[in-house]
Amino acid sequence: MTFDVGTFMLESVPFARTLGISFDTVEPGRAVARMPDRADLHNHVGGPHAGALFTLAESASGAAMLSAFGDQLPRATPLAAGATIRYVKLAMGEVVAEARLRASREEVLAELDAGRRPEFEVGVGIATADGTPVSEMTVTWTLRPNR
Repeated sequence: MTFDVGTFMLESVPFARTLGISFDTVEPGRAVARMPDRADLHNHVGGPHAGALFTLAESASGAAMLSAFGDQLPRATPLAAGATIRYVKLAMGEVVAEARLRASREEVLAELDAGRRPEFEVGVGIATADGTPVSEMTVTWTLRPNR
């Protein structure tokens, strides 16, 4: 199955569109997404709200996951099983999230082929447009076999 993962994400996750998230890069196991600096997304100190940063990172992780496993959609449904985020510096302005799959495609598919529900991590770094790190996130994904 070949499809435009970024477009698919924005069509299937309306909240990502609400935040103005866009995808710069989507390639196997990796995605880069960005969120504009908008006053309606700010928190009480003038930067992007923590929930907006979370959504940006989760969206990037989903694109990275789908870029590796989108061809498995006919037999499995991807679900976020958990996430942890750490805010390391106040973000100001536009923010960029880079997500990378931490497991190999082969490992995950071996679990799925064995009839198990694989869980795997996608790591995400969030930075300002000039590259200053502001947050780190890990999203645990699973592929639930379709019955």
